[in-house]
Amino acid sequence: MSRKSSRRFRELGTSQPPADSRVVLRRAVVMGGSIAGLLAARVLSEHATEVVIIERDDLEATVAGRPGAPQSTQVHALLDGGRVQMDRWFPGFSRDLIAAGAVLSRDDAIRMYVNGTVKAPASDEMINASRPFLEVHVRARTLSLPNVHFIRAQVRDLAFTGGRVSGVRCTLAGEPADEIKSMAADLVVDAMGRSSRLSDWLERAGLQRPEMRRIGIDLNYATAVFRRGCDSHGATSIQAIVLPQGGRRAGVSALTAVEGDRWTMLLAGFADDRPTNDPEDFWERCRRLPPVFAEVADKCQMIGPVATYRQADSRRRDFHLIRNLPAGLVAVGDAVASFNPVYGQGMSSAALHASCLSAYLRSVTSLAKPARDYFELVRVVVDAAWQTSTLNDLALPHVNGPYPRGYRIARRISDLILRASIVDTEMNQRFLQVAHMRTHPNDLIRPGTLFRAARVTRSQRSRQRVAS
Repeated sequence: MSRKSSRRFRELGTSQPPADSRVVLRRAVVMGGSIAGLLAARVLSEHATEVVIIERDDLEATVAGRPGAPQSTQVHALLDGGRVQMDRWFPGFSRDLIAAGAVLSRDDAIRMYVNGTVKAPASDEMINASRPFLEVHVRARTLSLPNVHFIRAQVRDLAFTGGRVSGVRCTLAGEPADEIKSMAADLVVDAMGRSSRLSDWLERAGLQRPEMRRIGIDLNYATAVFRRGCDSHGATSIQAIVLPQGGRRAGVSALTAVEGDRWTMLLAGFADDRPTNDPEDFWERCRRLPPVFAEVADKCQMIGPVATYRQADSRRRDFHLIRNLPAGLVAVGDAVASFNPVYGQGMSSAALHASCLSAYLRSVTSLAKPARDYFELVRVVVDAAWQTSTLNDLALPHVNGPYPRGYRIARRISDLILRASIVDTEMNQRFLQVAHMRTHPNDLIRPGTLFRAARVTRSQRSRQRVAS
């Protein structure tokens, strides 16, 4: 199973030209104008005469961040695995982002600290930009397609015909809530995020709710924006991880250069460690981190207030387990799974979900049956991201499960690989392949990788004993 998952993950990450044979739809409806919804609409534009995106937010008035995406003010990362998919669906997307002001971080400009020690250098690159900036560019590309349209409305329910989803029922913006309009569709996509009401609608129709799995992480964020201009010693993307050992509080901090000649700095704690919106508290926390954080906080001008955010849990909805799953329905993005955001997997997972949708639509000639093959593909992506994030989250002192089978062995292997990646460039390169969602986590448990990790850590211990 592990080899199969790794192979399917690699296949999804490969830019493949559309097949000649494909299912043809009259209308597809996407519920939600998030990045996940926009990417789904892009895929559907190759299969449907008309694609309608239904979004309740006024997108023109929310270029600084949508109410439906309260995390917009926080640091975001477009991992390289997601960037590859963005370029697949929007050729030249990365080039256009950089030309518009996004920052390309490459090799030595990317720095990661673990408990204050900088990790071994590795070849890597990523694009740094704010979430609103990225979303505006994805939206512009998607809505420029001639068969994709946007409607500002709120979906109230699904429509069913003969046991399949046949459309949506919604209220148009500015109209009374009880004025319900119906819109027929051959395929409906749920891109309504963590707060999706799809489970309630399925249950109301007499169908099974998808099983919800949660892991309580109690994550607390604070992000501040600074004017660039002070010295960062050549780095443009910096992450500092503090592991919960020896009485230390676990934490994650990030400093990224973004468009508009700005820094975005994020400080995150868990449980009762709650960064506040007080600038003095923010500055004090910076001084506990690698010096570059304090240098930026001390020497650069803070722009605007400190923004806080809290996420109580990671969650996933297992649509593939629904016994009576209706035809004509799929889900993407956070509506399927929402992970601890410190790992930056959200947008890249959404991009890979779009590739799952493309692979599914290119493999069928009719949507008369439930999209089980699609949800099995999505499961590969969700399992990969879930494995990466929750394995680390379950090691936090305040997180009490549920622990998967084999957790203790998996935890020991994960710790071994992390220790080796701190001091060994090759191990760090393999680590980053998984962290950036370019390869499946199972690739890290291949015998050759485990042997190298064990050899590196033994050598490191020997050098420490000699030094002491």
